[in-house]
Amino acid sequence: MNGLEIRLQQRLGDFQLDVAFAVPGRGLCALFGPSGSGKTSVLRAVAGLLRVPAGVVKIDGEIWQADGRFVAAHRRALGYVFQEASLFTHLSVEGNLLYGWRRVPPAQRRLGFDTVVELLGIGPLLPRATLSLSGGERQRVAIGRALLTSPRLLLMDEPLSALDHAARRGILPYLESLHRELSIPSLYVSHDANEVAHLADHIVLMDQGRVLASGGAAVLLTRLDLPLAQFDDATAIIEGTVALHEHDYQLTWVGVGQERIAVAGTERPVGSRVRVQMHARDVSLAMGARRDTSILNLLPARVCGVREVGRAQLLVRLQLEDGQTLLSRITRRSGATLGVHEGLSVYVQIKSVALIGA
Repeated sequence: MNGLEIRLQQRLGDFQLDVAFAVPGRGLCALFGPSGSGKTSVLRAVAGLLRVPAGVVKIDGEIWQADGRFVAAHRRALGYVFQEASLFTHLSVEGNLLYGWRRVPPAQRRLGFDTVVELLGIGPLLPRATLSLSGGERQRVAIGRALLTSPRLLLMDEPLSALDHAARRGILPYLESLHRELSIPSLYVSHDANEVAHLADHIVLMDQGRVLASGGAAVLLTRLDLPLAQFDDATAIIEGTVALHEHDYQLTWVGVGQERIAVAGTERPVGSRVRVQMHARDVSLAMGARRDTSILNLLPARVCGVREVGRAQLLVRLQLEDGQTLLSRITRRSGATLGVHEGLSVYVQIKSVALIGA
């Protein structure tokens, strides 16, 4: 079977880890949940750093652990990026990158040195000492070093958690580039919903050592019965195709089914697949296709779920004509005025749309 198969059961002090899930063999899978939910324990077990006696870890059918067989951590073809970048301080940036690169026989190298350097934008950093780097620069070098070991699987344990907001925003585009350009599957631990929305193809939602849900990111982000939709910054991801560049206005139009969404101008070629992100707070509802408004993005949709959020708001799940889903957060009064109910046909007005990875 292609992909990653994981089954783990173990008591760790007062904590019971009991998870089972399978994820595709490409793309990024986010292990998402609050602190203490068992995400890092799963990552350590996959890496071979935590031995779970009754555990099963397989990648593309190859057994790393099962039925008494256990492959040691150093023999598992994986790269591991920790919360804090553990770089060799006695080596330059280039020396750190070459450390892993030279340990892989040339015939087994999956990625080129120059390719990784370019994707992560670390060419200007090569001669520098690691102690002179910023936090974001250190993490980009750590990711590059992990990639240059030619892993079959990349593990990342909250790699942005030690960075400030500006540094996080700075490194996300590089992670999106890796996601877009490389075929190496990744397990990414996070408790930041925005990171997950930007990067994940697949989500394993965890709490108290167990899996609450597992599936495609676009679907899980908008399920009203899951915590992801309950956050103040609840978001949705829609896939589409670059249809047109409107250079006079610095806009790019993305085709979604038979409709189009306007985003800030991009250099992505016409026909390329992209993902766009929209927050529930930026999506309002209308009963008609009004055009006398500054809002460019107006799409027909059907209400497929409604849930109260507190005493004053409603969270509305909406299905577009091509089957993709998004969220709208409105007041209960607006919901009553419009008569919002499951099955109602409406138009969604989207104030802000961000182009992210594809």
